[in-house]
Amino acid sequence: MELVQILAQELDLNAKRVEAAVELIDAGNTIPFIARYRKEATGAMDDQVLRQLADRLEYLRNLDKRRQEIYQSIAQQEAMTNELEQALLAAKTLAELEDLYRPLRPKRKTRASMARQLGLAPLAEQIWKQNPTDDSETLALPFCNEEVKDTAAALSGARDILAEQMSDDPALRTQLRRFYQRFALLVSKAAKEEDSVYAQYYDFAEPVSKAAGHRVLALDRGEREGFLKVSVQVDTEKVLGGIRQMYLTGSGSCSQQVALAIQDSFTRLIAPSMEREVRSTLTEQAAEGAIHLFGENLRQLLLQPPIKGKVTLGMDPGYRMGCKLAVVDPTGKVLDTAVVYPVPEFKKVEQAKQKVKQLISTHGVQVIAIGNGTASKETELFAAGVIQEMNNGVQYMMVNEAGASVYSASKLAAEEFPQYDVNLRSAVSIARRLQDPLAELVKIEPKAVGVGQYQHDMPQKRLNETLDGVVEACVNQVGVDLNTASVPLLTRVSGLTASTAKQVVAWREENGPFQSRSQLKKVKGLGPKAFEQCAGFLRLPGAKEPLDATAVHPESYPAARALLELCGFSPKDIGTSAMEQLPKIVQQIGADKVCQQAGIGQLTLQDVVQELIRPGRDMRDELPPPILRSDVMSMEDLKPGMELQGTVRNVIDFGAFVDIGVHQDGLVHISQLSESYLKHPSQAVKVGDVVKVWVLDVDLKKKRISLTMKASAFAEKTGKPQGR
Repeated sequence: MELVQILAQELDLNAKRVEAAVELIDAGNTIPFIARYRKEATGAMDDQVLRQLADRLEYLRNLDKRRQEIYQSIAQQEAMTNELEQALLAAKTLAELEDLYRPLRPKRKTRASMARQLGLAPLAEQIWKQNPTDDSETLALPFCNEEVKDTAAALSGARDILAEQMSDDPALRTQLRRFYQRFALLVSKAAKEEDSVYAQYYDFAEPVSKAAGHRVLALDRGEREGFLKVSVQVDTEKVLGGIRQMYLTGSGSCSQQVALAIQDSFTRLIAPSMEREVRSTLTEQAAEGAIHLFGENLRQLLLQPPIKGKVTLGMDPGYRMGCKLAVVDPTGKVLDTAVVYPVPEFKKVEQAKQKVKQLISTHGVQVIAIGNGTASKETELFAAGVIQEMNNGVQYMMVNEAGASVYSASKLAAEEFPQYDVNLRSAVSIARRLQDPLAELVKIEPKAVGVGQYQHDMPQKRLNETLDGVVEACVNQVGVDLNTASVPLLTRVSGLTASTAKQVVAWREENGPFQSRSQLKKVKGLGPKAFEQCAGFLRLPGAKEPLDATAVHPESYPAARALLELCGFSPKDIGTSAMEQLPKIVQQIGADKVCQQAGIGQLTLQDVVQELIRPGRDMRDELPPPILRSDVMSMEDLKPGMELQGTVRNVIDFGAFVDIGVHQDGLVHISQLSESYLKHPSQAVKVGDVVKVWVLDVDLKKKRISLTMKASAFAEKTGKPQGR
């Protein structure tokens, strides 16, 4: 219950709802299942809130586990006091716990531990008292022996003990941590006389409290690659003054020894430790921010509107190996493949044109998907030329091919397309990405899809967990056709594993298409719990049982039928125009009465009603469609003030990259995203947004395009009012 109260307070949620969510998570329910089918229990927490709750729950449980370990260690040392016990129980972070444990943690061999072995701990205690009448030299004399040659050695050892004692003081570390967070500077200098992408950081300083995540990650990488020397700097005299105020009680001989110990403790122990901690905290926060941003970008990329019902020609550009072509039908089935050389230097452009025209005519190609990798600009020009010559309404779109080569060479691709070589598989993947981004991108490792920043510098376990959670959420939010879904897509469905997904496909291949959701119970290895978790997310369009084509969970079928009967409908009415009256009828009868007679809650009733009106609704269909083109521009065509429409390809901490159809994405800096102040670009745009932009500047040499979404910036640059 204590954990529940903490979670409820931290996340600003109802404690009863949090308790229910924790119980559901502990019972082995998946986040998508809880978010969709247990809304009554959780108060309709969405998947992102539930994942945040689950992550925090794990942290708090690990905190309690560590608290118990530390408690037992201190108890075994017989060093537990009432004050320390209360402090351990009150600690709210791992850092606080470790600070309390630090003085009692078994240590490796240190200068202080060696001094204690020499019997100098009593001398350190006497000096620490700072009695004004005591003389430190006199106090040290009795401790001189064969191992401790003179009073200087004795006093040096005593200061080592005091220095470590101060370094381990939780109260001091807490105060210093606050000081560093408020006043420390993150500083970097050039480590070598050489130009690099890190040149802007060769003489750089920024308050730790304001250090932006992307700059922290850039500094970390520059340091690892040997271009930068990074440090954390504070006003040393100010810090030492504060420590002296804490520990110095006089000005006698012993106080002078304590003052020397303070200087040594800060320089040798405290400062390096605090610097490591500050750097570690900054990196951890920056990584968490980058992971969150990557997850949001990935979510938007996966939920891009599909181009449904169109025969698609996928083009994987290349030079030496040629341009690989693959025609796929509206379901993604490969109809034809070829390799052509549309780049002028190979002098086979005409042959390439004839082949592409033949494929378009033979198979009724309606749209072309062109990968944005090597030779993509030349391929785009070639495709636009073919489209203009044929003049039959075909359009094209540049498709981000990040990860396509990884997929093409994978075991999965080899199993899916054993008859095609690696290069042709890429063309198929590019075509399918346009038709259904979600279904195709789930086959690729999430971090390879190219919508993050510094992803290779992230804690990989945490990155993978977050991205896998995003993919799982997207797949289950959209739903999956049980009879057409691939193994990778099924693997992401709530309750299914890679093994059970393979068994589902194997059953399908052996017995033919599934006729009902209930047949899932016949699949080897798919037990009652897995069925409960996955059934609602697997759809069967055209099934004998109309509810099998909806997101209504089988457990709610009796309620759905009762609702239909109560409102004067039958199952055959599901999805027809007649169902549009259902909400009005429910309102006339009274939602409470309907819920009582159907045996469901209000939130479940709302979901069931929506599914009966629009069974198997794909929320992606309601988003603006992607931009399809039939002509082509180059960077040379761009002029300041030009108004364009583009698609947001990536959102990062300092802005957004927008595809405006010239092969090179343009950057809209955060300062150019909105007339209003933004803390982060994600407040204004997301991946996949279709936006209006104006060209601010074009640097052909560096291949950089600066864009703005601000009408005021457009007017200032061109001296014209908003508009063309």
